[in-house]
Amino acid sequence: MVAAPAATDAISRAKALPTLNVGLHLVLVSGRPCLSSAEIPDLIDEQEEFSSNPVASGFKMFFLPKIRRQLEAEIRAQFEAFKKTGLRLDHVNAHKHMHLHPTVLEMIIRIGKDYDLKAVRVPDEPPLDALIDNRKEKILRYARWLFLKPWVSRMKKHLRTNNIHYNDFVYGLHDSGHMNIDTLIRILSHLPAGLSEIYSHPATQLWDDIDPEADHYEYEAEYKALIHPRIKRMIDKFSIELIGFGNLH
Repeated sequence: MVAAPAATDAISRAKALPTLNVGLHLVLVSGRPCLSSAEIPDLIDEQEEFSSNPVASGFKMFFLPKIRRQLEAEIRAQFEAFKKTGLRLDHVNAHKHMHLHPTVLEMIIRIGKDYDLKAVRVPDEPPLDALIDNRKEKILRYARWLFLKPWVSRMKKHLRTNNIHYNDFVYGLHDSGHMNIDTLIRILSHLPAGLSEIYSHPATQLWDDIDPEADHYEYEAEYKALIHPRIKRMIDKFSIELIGFGNLH
């Protein structure tokens, strides 16, 4: 998130880890922009923040030309800000998965060509029986997967057409904020064949200005899960190869 409060610190840490694959997490809802209110007056509010309503924002992005012009300028500004970090662009995705939106995806692909875009995360999470404990949970997971399926299929088609790499599956969508040791082990022991991205929100401790929409996340438990010896053993046991999008080029 190139305009986030801790971006400078994150960039410094990333540069100290040259083998780390770093992507651009575009923020177009629920966050702060790169451009000012004078440049994108219809995209942000009086607090200089994007709307926290992705549905309402999505309709405006699709139907209103002035919104699309400002949206394109902001997306380009975030690509440009990432370029200035000097980091290699491993992949691109968007906050709240807004790149599922056809207008946003089209702009990412078109603008990304000027910034050596080679890969995009696709939020395609097929239900895993290992994560389903009851009938209600099964219905919820399958309903979400089927609802997103047409958007995901369209996304994959456009990425293939433009020779942009993408993952086959993703895990962490339904269990966002709760990728603890139990959940992570269930996923690793039942991964489908192909390229899967597993994402989480790890932190060593809580902080003061946590996003209210994510104040229930298990940040510390997710961090501990990622470094737990059992995870390393699971990776070895199932011969899971750890790669980044950059390895696909």
